[in-house]
Amino acid sequence: MNAFWRTVPLLAICQALMMSAASLIIATAALVGASLAEDKSLATLPLAAQFIAIMLTSIPAAMIMQRIGRKSAFMLATLFGVTAGVLTTTAIIKGEFWLFVAGTTFVGIFNGFGNYYRFAAADAVELDQKSRAISYVMVGGVIAAIVGPNLARITKDTIESATFAGSYASIIVLYVLSFIVLAFVKLPTTHHHDGHRQEQSSARRLKEIALQPKFIVALICGMFGYGVMTLVMTATPLAMDHHHHHFDDTSFVIQWHVLGMFAPSFFTGHLIRRFGVLNIMLIGGLMGVACVIVNLLGTSVPHFWFALLLLGISWNFLFIGATTLLTETYRPEEQTRAQSINDFAIFTTVALSSLSAGALQHHYGWQAVNYGVLPLLVLILASIFWLNWRRPAPAK
Repeated sequence: MNAFWRTVPLLAICQALMMSAASLIIATAALVGASLAEDKSLATLPLAAQFIAIMLTSIPAAMIMQRIGRKSAFMLATLFGVTAGVLTTTAIIKGEFWLFVAGTTFVGIFNGFGNYYRFAAADAVELDQKSRAISYVMVGGVIAAIVGPNLARITKDTIESATFAGSYASIIVLYVLSFIVLAFVKLPTTHHHDGHRQEQSSARRLKEIALQPKFIVALICGMFGYGVMTLVMTATPLAMDHHHHHFDDTSFVIQWHVLGMFAPSFFTGHLIRRFGVLNIMLIGGLMGVACVIVNLLGTSVPHFWFALLLLGISWNFLFIGATTLLTETYRPEEQTRAQSINDFAIFTTVALSSLSAGALQHHYGWQAVNYGVLPLLVLILASIFWLNWRRPAPAK
């Protein structure tokens, strides 16, 4: 069995379990926050705390992985996930907003490690299989699209007089399953000690890596593609509640959004190899614009459904495309710094987006949320055109 099939499917399962918990939280955290917080503009703070924790964990996680290996670090991280499940469940039962924020922060710490699943897959396979490995790991999110929102819906009333407490208790099971699956994963050993120091001596300075046009565009598209998705997605449950839609409808919309995020992964890697990474990223940016247009046209359930489906596909093409482009910008001895800086920048943007979503929706409404992401989409499209323009014309 080659490295691809020995490693990638198990990492895809881990991705599915991580994203099942994440999609459950996406569908419910703002509603739980609104019910627990005295200041309703803080409704999305629990989600923002999760993304801030991802941001702050991204660089230390990379350093820990380099020291003890990715597999050991991933398994260690599941302890933070289990702690998160305990804290959030207790917070809802006791009605304590800040304890709930602390719980979602621990979710973010786990996700800060888990977001390296895609890089672990890419670094475990041959160069020509990298985009396919990244794409296949992201396929795990298809399962999450079904499991997460439905798990939230089925378990939200299982603990009497504590709506959604049962949902957060269920994520403990997901993190325990992650630990079990990770025990069977085989990953290449991480270089450290003397060998690591020799490799570091041949590595370029971070400034030299970061100033490459491909790195700049990968970072812009990764940051703002994820930021746009987070801002609109985080505000959606609040907007749907404001327009008097039932939670079952919200769960349905989030489920299709997460499907849009991950179902294209079955073929995104093949599309990138066939049509080129920049063309797929361009389509992703245009689909983000289409999402905004649909959202501005109406607030019925079909409008929310179609817009969030477009948003999910947009994120998929931009995120997988940006990750693939990033892997072309560093040498093996430079991967830790390049990957960690990339994820730190992305999740800084995501944290700001999720924190802004609640305030924008509460004070200015759904249209302001959508108008607010348009400049970011313009920047994404401009960066892609810029890099495409810089590429030398093919020889005749």
